[in-house]
Amino acid sequence: MDEKINEKVINIFKAAKVEKTLQENSPAIKFFAGVSYVRLDEDVNGYDFNKKNLIENAEKFSYIVRVIRPKNKKYSLYNYNVPYDKLVEFISLFDKNELNGTIIDIDKYKPNEPA
Repeated sequence: MDEKINEKVINIFKAAKVEKTLQENSPAIKFFAGVSYVRLDEDVNGYDFNKKNLIENAEKFSYIVRVIRPKNKKYSLYNYNVPYDKLVEFISLFDKNELNGTIIDIDKYKPNEPA
């Protein structure tokens, strides 16, 4: 996803928080399933989103899912490398109690780019 789009969305959420207004009063911010969201209908250049291009771009990413778990009376940080097409399935393992711990961060990266 374009960094300008990420920045735009983050700024909308930050502005609502800085203004100390209830997010319900912001026309750009909506609520569903217990979380707030911002819907974008076009990219930063004013063009409609192309589903095929967005999915092809998303498929290039993997995710590092960081989970903190107790081990030997201390806490350890587990860093799972999760491909794009397995992310939802992986996160659902915590909901089903098939994996334990607390997800503390999800960071995306392109595995085929040089370090």
